[in-house]
Amino acid sequence: MSITTTYDVTGMTCGHCAASVTEEIEEITGVEHVEVSHEAGTAVVTSAEPLDRAAVAAAVTEAGYALT
Repeated sequence: MSITTTYDVTGMTCGHCAASVTEEIEEITGVEHVEVSHEAGTAVVTSAEPLDRAAVAAAVTEAGYALT
């Protein structure tokens, strides 16, 4: 059973921004799928188990953006 969580991400302005966030979140263990929308300012993450919000925040920060 997969878990889908939506995170709000600030600072993204283009597709490249979304791609950077996607790449970083995909590196988190357990992540199965990531869909990032710079227009909506969201990252929808599907994972095998609940993810640690701090790990997601760290990945988003690594890409140069922030969770809200």
